[in-house]
Amino acid sequence: MSKLFKMVILGAPGSGKGTISSRILRDFGLKHLSSGDILRSQVLKKTDVGQMAEKYMKSGKLVPDETMVKLISSELAGMNTSAWLLDGFPRTRAQAEALSQHEKLDLVLSLEVPDEVIIERIKGRWTHLTSGRIYHTEFNPPKEPGKDDLTGEPLVQREDDKAESVRRRLELYAANTGPLKALYQELGILENFHGTESNEIWPRVHKYLQGFIPAKGGPF
Repeated sequence: MSKLFKMVILGAPGSGKGTISSRILRDFGLKHLSSGDILRSQVLKKTDVGQMAEKYMKSGKLVPDETMVKLISSELAGMNTSAWLLDGFPRTRAQAEALSQHEKLDLVLSLEVPDEVIIERIKGRWTHLTSGRIYHTEFNPPKEPGKDDLTGEPLVQREDDKAESVRRRLELYAANTGPLKALYQELGILENFHGTESNEIWPRVHKYLQGFIPAKGGPF
């Protein structure tokens, strides 16, 4: 790789972002950076900005954009020998503009999955609360409807997995990322991938990324 490749992945909750990210890491050798992991890392290291963020977290408040930008930029500054994939940040245009003062992105990959597909996918999830085991009425149904395979205890549907909750989360995601994607479109680094399943989207992502980075593995 002649230069270190820097990219961001965007995708609504339930869009398959985790699956696509893991395949990118596997086949292209990028280092995965999650905003949540970075936040926890900086707090654990007790950096100045980590301690600042911890004060907000302990008081139950959201970490302000300015502090998040400092956190992410501080972590990325130590990544000058690795190509990376950033996930979970930026979430707004303001965060993206602030990040651009520190880092120049090569690509922003956005997963575009129809809302109704995501709602159908998520509303089928049922959870065994004690163990955290997750079932799906279509993709991974329990042996006996409504009961955990191992204990026979009842399964529950989390509030976040109910159709109305999923729809609200998708509306919020669209409101925040619309202006963000517009900025990356203006910069000429946004690439949208449309589809309904990760296995449908992934081969196209793989082929596209090969134009930037040598692949280690095949598309599946």
